Amino acid sequence: MKKVSPVRRFAADFLELLGSMRFAISLLMFICVASLIGTVLAQNQPANTYIDQFGPYWFEFFDHFSIWSIYNSGWFMVIMTFLVVSTTLCVIRNAPKMIREMRTFKEHVRGGSLKAFPHRVELESAGAPEHNREQVQGWLQSQGYAVRVRQDDDGSMMMAAKKGSANKLGYIFAHLAIVVICVGGLLDSELPVRLQVWLGGKQPITENMLISQVPESGRLGLGNPSFRANMLVPEGARTATAVVNSGEGVLIQPLPFALELKRFLVEYYSTGMPSSFKSEVEVTDPVTGDTFERTIEVNEPLRYKGVTVYQSGFDDGGSILSLKGYPLVGPGSKTFALNGKVGETVGIAAQESPNEHALTVQLTELRPINVENLSEGDPQPKAMIEHVAAVTGSAANKKDQHLKNVGPSVNYRLIDDQGQSREFVNYMLPVELDGTLVFLAGMRFSPAEPFRYVRFPADDKGSLKEFMDLRAATQNEALVTQAAERFAERNSSSPEQKELMLSASRTALQTFVRAGFDGLISRVPEAERERILGFAIPMIQFTLSELRDLIRQQQGLPELDYSQENSDANRWIQSAVLAFANLPDYPAPVMLTLDSFEQVQASVFQVARSPGMYIVYLGCLFLIIGVFSMFYIRDRRVWVWIRPHNQGSSVMAAMTSQRRNLDFNLEFDRLKAAFNRLSV
Repeated sequence: MKKVSPVRRFAADFLELLGSMRFAISLLMFICVASLIGTVLAQNQPANTYIDQFGPYWFEFFDHFSIWSIYNSGWFMVIMTFLVVSTTLCVIRNAPKMIREMRTFKEHVRGGSLKAFPHRVELESAGAPEHNREQVQGWLQSQGYAVRVRQDDDGSMMMAAKKGSANKLGYIFAHLAIVVICVGGLLDSELPVRLQVWLGGKQPITENMLISQVPESGRLGLGNPSFRANMLVPEGARTATAVVNSGEGVLIQPLPFALELKRFLVEYYSTGMPSSFKSEVEVTDPVTGDTFERTIEVNEPLRYKGVTVYQSGFDDGGSILSLKGYPLVGPGSKTFALNGKVGETVGIAAQESPNEHALTVQLTELRPINVENLSEGDPQPKAMIEHVAAVTGSAANKKDQHLKNVGPSVNYRLIDDQGQSREFVNYMLPVELDGTLVFLAGMRFSPAEPFRYVRFPADDKGSLKEFMDLRAATQNEALVTQAAERFAERNSSSPEQKELMLSASRTALQTFVRAGFDGLISRVPEAERERILGFAIPMIQFTLSELRDLIRQQQGLPELDYSQENSDANRWIQSAVLAFANLPDYPAPVMLTLDSFEQVQASVFQVARSPGMYIVYLGCLFLIIGVFSMFYIRDRRVWVWIRPHNQGSSVMAAMTSQRRNLDFNLEFDRLKAAFNRLSV
């Protein structure tokens, strides 16, 4: 006996495992569980979304399994590949046997073996064997059976009949459907692009550079069979390239046509949220030179030369911004102008910066419309996905009387000469909160954090000038002393008390402006802090009121009346106190506000070539055929053994099926009744 090598034995066992039905079903279960996760968990969202949802620890743990983009993860595609191979081997192994079984009548069975069938009928007939054969064959054919007859030497005959053999096609088509659908899914996944990176020498770009500077290794071919890319086109701009995300970088995908955005149109609900948006584009074929215009909307994409362009969102296309800068440190309140475009980096000269250090500003975003719920806390900028959800219908019916359009806002990053940066968001118009008009200035240290806001009170002209003048005055030693003297004069009854009040109010105001509430109580025992704040805060408020009146006198304006507790003057001062309390935590020497802007819209398109879609459709057709064949086509086989007996015949018939249900029993009863008539 020839000895089989261990390698060949292992290969044979592995091939046997790979082609087994159990292995395929196990892989299919893994894919079902992964698909369930991909359906429940929103895919391809920013990392901050998942960090907020799961926390840093679990985010890092789940990130190893790439569940944020589960359908394009390496392990998912490996399972899909093994499922294709396993199911293909199952089909190759079993389909030929099933086809042979479908074609055979099995007429060579022995007559005596029919006695072992549970569904059989035996009778004797006075008719000759040939006559009975004709009767039985005619009845079987009338019931849709195909019949084949075997004539034996002793004069007996074996008739084999079958119908519903196409039931076996259900198995074949159902398994082919799994293979075809998986192949289509793999073709439309990131696998074709990854193969080009792994085997084709393509190298994703991780640095900022112009598209014209991208080397050939960072460009995919025009004939790339499958890709899914993104493209941002500002109004009036034309492009013939898209960007494909690959790992930590991107690859450039050329398109077989050029697309120019003529006009971007957006409509809004009464709440200010977008109800619909669409792009009017002009498409140019570089080969023929032909051009045509088309409107791309959500659920109404452009299809041309095998490429589909979807309207996936909108963004800023380089809006022109005019900003006004306010110093937040030092005794000066002189403003300065700053102009730039969204996406640009603009410098603030050292002479314009209050700390005399050059600063750099990255203008990151303009939001012309901000719909906020002002009933709970400060406004928070909404993510783009919420705007898209409103358009597609998931948020269209949400109505809240507290929703309000609070106007435009600008986002920017401020970078100092040490390279440290902070992110800021400022609203252009004042917002009414707690009965007072305030300007909201938000800041955060990293994208993982929410914005924290400082409320700056607006003056009677709806500007920041009065507060900024007051802030500058708090840095003027002479004015602070004069305001403290006026406060002491009004609230003391003796020279000694006046001197004490003067020193206390001046020191408290300077400490408060420099360090906020923490500066007042940092060295006070915890048990005494509430009492200290109880008389320090009113003293600071009254001193600020005196300082405000001094500034108004210098500007030729009348003093204000603070005798009414709920007067506008008192509410303004109270808001100013809260702003001063938060200013020490504002990590910037200047604040930039939006003075004016010229909006430039840009469309965000998703560009895809997905031939696998049609393959998946074919697989779905196979699946329908397979399911229909397995569940609605019933396999039946009948054997009839006719032998000469005395002056007539002896007839034995047996019937079988893979599924012996109620319908099978009824059909057997009809067969039995038909055969009993032969005995008459």
